[in-house]
This record gives sequence, C-alpha cells and structure tokens, in this order.
Amino acid sequence: MKTALSALAMTGMLLGTLACGHKEAQVEAKVLPKVAVALVAQGSPEGGAWVAGTLQSTRTAMIATRMAAQVKRVPVQEGQRVTAGALLVALGDEDLQGQLKAAETGLAVVEAHHRRILALQAQKASTLSELEQAQAQVAQAQAGVTALKANIAYTQIRAPFSGVVQSRKVNEGDFVGPGMPLLELVGDGEQELVASLSEDEAKGLKTGSRLKFESEGVQGEAQITALAPGGDATSHKGTVRAKVLKPKGLRQGSFARLLVPGLQAAPGLSVPRTALVQRGELTGVFIAKEGHAELRWLSLGEGSGSYLSVRSGLKAGEKVIDQPGSLQDGQPIELSSGVSHGK
Repeated sequence: MKTALSALAMTGMLLGTLACGHKEAQVEAKVLPKVAVALVAQGSPEGGAWVAGTLQSTRTAMIATRMAAQVKRVPVQEGQRVTAGALLVALGDEDLQGQLKAAETGLAVVEAHHRRILALQAQKASTLSELEQAQAQVAQAQAGVTALKANIAYTQIRAPFSGVVQSRKVNEGDFVGPGMPLLELVGDGEQELVASLSEDEAKGLKTGSRLKFESEGVQGEAQITALAPGGDATSHKGTVRAKVLKPKGLRQGSFARLLVPGLQAAPGLSVPRTALVQRGELTGVFIAKEGHAELRWLSLGEGSGSYLSVRSGLKAGEKVIDQPGSLQDGQPIELSSGVSHGK
C-alpha cells in the first residue's frame, strides 16, 4: 500500500514538473519580442535572365609555324608577359642556312656571267637574246636568295602584339610541322564577353546596347559590339560579343553570366542571398506565417547574380523574410509596409 502511494506521489511530482516546464516554455516563447520584418519577392528583380558566356581578350592569337623543323629554343613560359616583337620560339635553321649559302654562290656566278655578257654586248660580240637570258638568270637567283632569307626569318617566331602567354604547347627538341600550334598569346588591353543566343533570345538587343554581367563574384557592365544571327547547325544559335566597360583586368577565360533584359528566366523559385540564414552546414530562410517567423531549410541551386535558385523547401507564394538578422524560429513578427527587392 505504501509502495502504491509512493508511486502515485512520484507520478504527481513528475506531472507537476512537466507542467511547470511547459509553462516555463510558454513564458519563454512569450518573452520573444515582436519585430518588424520586410518580405522579398521570389524571383530576380532585374527583369531578365542570365546567359552563360566566357570572358576573353579582344586580341587572341594561336601562334603556329609554316614549316617543318625542330624546336631549338622556347624562351617564354606560360603566364609570362611579352612585348610586341619578342622572340617566342626559335626553330632550327641549319638546313636553310646551307641552302642560302648555295643560293648566294649561284647568284654570284650568274651575276658574273651577266657582267661578261654586258661587256660583250658593248663590243657587239653578243646577241640581245643572250643578254636577256643572263638578266633572267640573275633575277631568278635573286628571288631564290630572298625566299630563303624569308624562310630563315620565319624560324624566329615573334609576338605579333603585347600580351601574356596563355599556353605553351611545345618544348625544345620537339619536331613541328606546318600549321602546328606552338603557343597561345592573349593580348593586353580590352576584354569582351562571348555568349550564344538564339534568335528569340536576341530580340531587342542591338549593337551598342549595354548589359550587366558577373564573373567570379565581380559585377560589371559590357557593351554589345557584335551580334551575329544563328549559324550553328546544331544549336541554331548565334554569337553576341560585348566589350567590358568595367571593371578592367578580369581573368581571361573565366566563366561569366550576361544579363539579357526581357528574356524570361527558367521556371522555378529563387531567393536573394540577403534572406538566407546559415546554421552550420544548413541553409534556410524565415517564412512569415500566421504572425510568426518559421525557419525553413532549403536545398539551393546555382546562383543568378544576387539570387539563388531553390530546388526544394519552398512553395510558390510563401512569404520570405529579408535580412532576418537574429530572428528566431517561432518569434512573433509584424510585417512592415512594402516588399524589399521586389518586382
């Protein structure tokens, strides 16, 4: 009997403790102050869509050779800055030098013969035909010497403009043939964005139009310099080129996004980075629901400027709170007038 009474007493104490804990939790919940919050629109406010592109220099050259030869020297390295006229690759020219000596000897012989014919012509001892033949032989020999000197000059491959060696494809001792690329040179100065657009996507665009872009977290502005119609047989897309106005000196070959106004973005939801909250490895947003803030964890996709696409965790029409700060799950809220970052 005493045991049963003790059990009942302990049960009562436990229920009392739980009840007190529940009351304390309610008190703590009520302690949270009501805060004013602003909402954000679910979608990019820029009124367009982002198109993938590539950042590159307006002057790019793939340096190649026009002859078969062995690489004798490559005095430059990848990433090295060079000036116009600087030696990039030296090819072996031993065979050409030998041919040049032989050609110069032949030229000297025909020139001596030409002088003798001229002397005989002055004495009326040679015919006009012999003189013309001697003159033709001299001209032919001179052309041969000139051609060999030009070929020898081609063994010294020099930079056509100032820039940076983007890639080096040969080393000393390699054997190269006509048209074989040796290295890639990217020019200093102006940069441009290159992207592919279909005919419908390019509607409303024209040469001279200015577009926003972002690359590696940097935002800038570019001006369209060329707009070609769709010519690709597979994608039926054309090329748009836009000169970078600002900022300058971005990394060549970087991935970039070009904001095309009027172009409809792919269907789906997106939220601004300013609405996101981070808890360890989890990322979420606060939803305004029935006068309280509800923390919602999200699965996010890739970024589009200041916005990130939402793969899961958010439904269309739900009210996302902007700049939540120290807001807590379940905290009472009061909506301020207006929608920040809205359309």
